[in-house]
Amino acid sequence: MTTMSITIVQATVADAPKVALLFNAYRVFYEQESDLALAEAFLSARLTHEQSIIFFAQNDSGEVLGFTQLYPTFSSISAQNSWILNDLFVTQAARGQGIGRQLLDKARGFAEATFSEGITLETAVDNHTAQSLYESSGYQRETAFYTYHLSLEDVTV
Repeated sequence: MTTMSITIVQATVADAPKVALLFNAYRVFYEQESDLALAEAFLSARLTHEQSIIFFAQNDSGEVLGFTQLYPTFSSISAQNSWILNDLFVTQAARGQGIGRQLLDKARGFAEATFSEGITLETAVDNHTAQSLYESSGYQRETAFYTYHLSLEDVTV
């Protein structure tokens, strides 16, 4: 049995179409309608306008197996930049091979290289697999703050 090596690559605009396949699957996982054109347009816009950093994992054949997307933010308390790890997804067939951890490690290295205060992420309360991965990678569950969200679709004036 041969083992394929996995390479983690920082995406450029030219990579948007192949990463969009996984981004679309990620959105479907979170109960959104499949829309590959929307996925590609969204990623292309983020990369074109340098609004996010995307790392993706690929095997020797160039097959994209997972990705993570980071958005920049700032900490007023520490007066430093920080990153929001908004998306992390590995294909069903590639899970259990350490790809998620490799993507987290790449994100951490990037945050360190950009002299950032840290990385923040959220996951569903019932996503125990992801929670285990995050905690084993050094992430600590926040207990001092509550998270609130205002959905503008729900606001009536």
